[in-house]
Amino acid sequence: MNSRERVFAAIKGKDFDVYPAITPTSVATLEGMKASNAYFPAAHTHPMQMADLAAVGYEVFGFDSIAPYFSVHLEAAALGAKVDFSDPNTTPFVTQRPMNKIDDFSLPPNFLAKQEFQALLKTISILKSRYKQSVPIIGKVIGPWTLAYNLYGVENLILDTILEPAKTQALITELSSIPLAFALAQFDAGADMITWAEHATSDLVSPQIYERFLFPVHKKAANIIQVHGPLILHICGNVMDRLSLIANTGIKLFHIDSRNPLKEALKIAGSSLILTGAINNPVSLVQGTPYSITQEVIRTFREGISLVSPECALPTNVPTQNLRAITETAHHMNPHTLPPM
Repeated sequence: MNSRERVFAAIKGKDFDVYPAITPTSVATLEGMKASNAYFPAAHTHPMQMADLAAVGYEVFGFDSIAPYFSVHLEAAALGAKVDFSDPNTTPFVTQRPMNKIDDFSLPPNFLAKQEFQALLKTISILKSRYKQSVPIIGKVIGPWTLAYNLYGVENLILDTILEPAKTQALITELSSIPLAFALAQFDAGADMITWAEHATSDLVSPQIYERFLFPVHKKAANIIQVHGPLILHICGNVMDRLSLIANTGIKLFHIDSRNPLKEALKIAGSSLILTGAINNPVSLVQGTPYSITQEVIRTFREGISLVSPECALPTNVPTQNLRAITETAHHMNPHTLPPM
């Protein structure tokens, strides 16, 4: 099987030859930048550099996917936030937000024509032309909750869920049209599936807030987007208190953080939701060894995951040998003959 066939077989519950390993979020590393000669900050916004850096995930690290969006800031920058895309060692960050109050936002006409949106669409087209049907291209959109953080501020948004709940809900509804349109445009450009990044973890957002403000958005996203291909919801941190809600959205896959007990999460997900992720970033991939990572990958398969991946966007200092430990372990394992512990 090629990578695309392997990944889609796992998603559809069909037989596959060896375990697939994918990258729903960024696997841009310093070693990857050196291998591709594509560096931040240019690789955040210039299509050819974005494509070349993204391809390292497949060509060098060995993953069964290519994902070319390396931050959570393209949409915010296009919508008026000032973003420092920074240097190879630093994650981009917002330096000035365009919103001062909850009802400041107005959806600009023709927003997909903005350079930041077009850069990713062009990148996906380049990658699709380069790889055809051999490996899945994973696009990415930033959900309305995270987009509101970037445009308005975390504290402001959380406070206004209490002080201005109706206006907050109106903002989230309006912002949700952006990832919906952007996702469909990415499919048109050649994406095979989409990651929807939504930073609505339990330390910031209660299950009740998730159910009121985001559950309807995610359910709508599942209905609209998955006509074109699978949707992967990414939420960092512990989500056990809302995983049953997520499983009821109709979204096909959930990218899970290692802070969630995997066996319990798989029971809650049941047959409704496929889990990917679970390989720890800050300890295992940054500080671990290929041997320790191999053991973690095997344990993850044993607990029931069929589609392994790093739990979140990688720190840029993850060594290549540790990423290759994930993919080489997966690709040397027949799903019917897992070795004993």
